[in-house]
Amino acid sequence: MSCGEPHETDCSEVLDHLYEFLDREMPDSDCTKFETHFGECSPCLEKYGLEQAVKKLVKRCCGQDDVPTDLRSKVMGRIDLIRSGQAVPEQDVSVSGAELPATAKE
Repeated sequence: MSCGEPHETDCSEVLDHLYEFLDREMPDSDCTKFETHFGECSPCLEKYGLEQAVKKLVKRCCGQDDVPTDLRSKVMGRIDLIRSGQAVPEQDVSVSGAELPATAKE
């Protein structure tokens, strides 16, 4: 997605790293670039607002559930694989051999 307008930080870069911004998992200098971009680009600001609302809703509805340790380890392992650029197996992440409910896979 791009608004078609020139920006110092490209829309695709902002959208590719939107969750890192939402989770404050990026350097302050990058956060500042993104905030500037949102001030200039209403389509990206709208996408940011939507993702922020979804994140708040998930936290409100699911924030009290304990995550099984083995599931957390498997998910973090998969995240590490993705970040390192390695191929990620297509199999579903499971907890103690049991598959996740269909809604958790989406």
